[in-house]
Parts: sequence; C-alpha cells; structure tokens
Amino acid sequence: MLINKVQNNHLFVFLEIFTLEGGIQSYVKDIFRAYQGLNQTCKAEVFLLRDSPDCINIFASENLKFHYFKSKSAQIGRLKLALALLQYLLQKRPQQVFCGHIKLAGLIQILCQPLGIPYTVLTYGKEVWEPLNNTERRALASASAIWTISRYSRDRACAANGIDPKKVQMLPCAIDGEKFTPGEKALELIEKYGLHNAKVLMTVARLWSGDIYKGVDVTIRALPQIIQVLPEVKYLVIGRGDDQPRLAQLAKDLGVSDRVIFAGFVPTEALMLHYRLADAYIMPSQEGFGIVYLEAMACGVPVLSGDDDGSADPLQDGKLGWRVPHRNPDAVAAACIEIFQSQDQRCDGKWLREQAIAIFGIEAFQQRLQQMIQLTNN
Repeated sequence: MLINKVQNNHLFVFLEIFTLEGGIQSYVKDIFRAYQGLNQTCKAEVFLLRDSPDCINIFASENLKFHYFKSKSAQIGRLKLALALLQYLLQKRPQQVFCGHIKLAGLIQILCQPLGIPYTVLTYGKEVWEPLNNTERRALASASAIWTISRYSRDRACAANGIDPKKVQMLPCAIDGEKFTPGEKALELIEKYGLHNAKVLMTVARLWSGDIYKGVDVTIRALPQIIQVLPEVKYLVIGRGDDQPRLAQLAKDLGVSDRVIFAGFVPTEALMLHYRLADAYIMPSQEGFGIVYLEAMACGVPVLSGDDDGSADPLQDGKLGWRVPHRNPDAVAAACIEIFQSQDQRCDGKWLREQAIAIFGIEAFQQRLQQMIQLTNN
C-alpha cells in the first residue's frame, strides 16, 4: 500500500448519507468502502449533520468512526455540528478535513483556516455548475484541493466560479462488478411487465418535474420512429415522481402508451434483475457523471447517453456507448435502431462489462482514492 508510513488522521463532514438514497449517497458509501480497504494506519472520523444514530450503517469500524447531529431544529443541529467540529479540530488536529458538500464549505473554511488545517471540498454535479454565493466561492478558493466526479463537472464548476482547473482532482464514480452482473431475463419480471418477445429499452431515473433533463420524454418521442423499424420494442421506465402523469399522457398522445411501462420505484437490491431485462439502456440526459450507465454496462447492456455532459467519462467519449444530442428524438431513434441492427463492439456485453470494470471497478476506485489521499498528506 502507498499509505503506510505514519498514522493518518482524517475528518469527513457530510450533510446526510444514510437518511436518503441517491447518487451522492451511493458515491460517498463507495468512498467509505474504499477507505476501509486502505492501510490500517488510515483513521477517520465522520460527522453527519442530518443523520441520526438509528440509521443503518455498515461502515462503522476501527478506522471509520461516525458522529450524528440530526436535530428537530435544523439550526440547533448545525450549531451542534459546528461546536463538535471546533472541539475536534482543536484536540485532534487532523491532517486533512474532507468537506462533503458545498453547503458545508463555508463552515469548514471558518473553522479550519485560522488553525492552519487544510481541507478538501467534494463536489458532484449541478450544485456547483452555477455561480455560488460569495461564502461558498471563498471556501473553494481557500481549499487545498477540490474533488469532483467528471471532467464535465470540473469544467462547469470552474467556468461558473473562477476556479483554477489544476486545483480540481478527479475521483469518478465506481461500479461494483459483483453487485451488477449479466444474466438471463427473469421470467417473473417478463410476465409482470408484459415483455414477452419484446426488445426492451430501459431507463432508470427520477421522474420529477424538476428533472426533465433525464430525457424520458425524449425517448418516448423517439418511439414512433423506432417502432416503424423495430415493431417489437417496448420501453421500461424505472423510477417515480410527479412528472409521471405528463409522461404517460405524452405516450398516449403519440399512440405508444401500450409500449411504455412505468415500473415505479425499484429498490437497489432488485435493480440488477431489471437491468438484465434490457436490450439497451437509453438515457439522453445531462448528468454530472451517470452511475446508471456503468450499472447497465456491468450487466452487459449497451448504453446511449447525451453528448454534452459528464456521461462522456463512463462512456469513454463514445468508446463504450452511443452519445447523441440529449433533446433530439430523431437522434435517439436513429441510435436505438443502430444498436439493435449493428454488430458494433459496443453491443458486445462481455467486452462492455470488462471495459467498465477495468476503468471504474471498486479496485480502480480504491487505488485512485489512495493516491489522492496520499497527495493531500504531502
């Protein structure tokens, strides 16, 4: 291991990890998992503003100790966190503080900077894509490093907030190749969703009216063209949200409501069986990264993404999948037809899985994390 010289004392501070399920939460859990695999001289404490001790936490261990600050009053919770942080910084003098969200960065700067304790800010996607307030911008400017998940997120955050790109380090999302694997389509799910003899397009996304950028509506608009060439196609949409009635009405208006299946919420542990139903994963979106593309590829499923977002990283600039203008139904339709009709290497499920895991597997993620922590210690 690279990190094996002296005791490494780190502090992580996050908003919430165990109370909610989402992309950020999944990413941070991968950080915890990878951190536990580092040399045992790495010790960290984790402060969680909105989580409570009764949360299910499988990561607590000798080298990861958790503290919870959830309170009925948000202001009291934040005050408790600030006081505990100050006490910890004064007593333990950590080598590095890792600030897990831009909304905490101002507090971390105020406490760390006078004590000469360096801190790193973790960023993910759209929370830093637009101009931040002065407090947050100052906190980023004073950070010893900024971590983010993709080149796209780096470039947008830097352009919007005057950040030096050289200050930003890349820690892309990871895929668990043991959790997501190829396999036969489950007969009970084929029966449940009416997918007998169907070529299945699939999307996993929140169906919120504020997240129209996910592109479910674009894929629905592409269906009439796709069906003309591939009449057996059906579109399985996994996710829930207040935008579903609009999407269902759109499918009805286009005469494809019998081809669109809204599966609703599917828990993480059942996702793999659903990915296996798909013949192609379609999400012409604007993502900070897009972990779902890796999940699909690990299951051996070809993928389609937007061409102007963080998905360029998991798709390796098109080497591992199709990238199209994200609001263009014609482009989506043409690419979907090509996926089903071509002998492109990007449709080779075995190759696709191997490539995705080699670049973005848990082992590669842990090696990156190890190298980045090593940099912060130097």
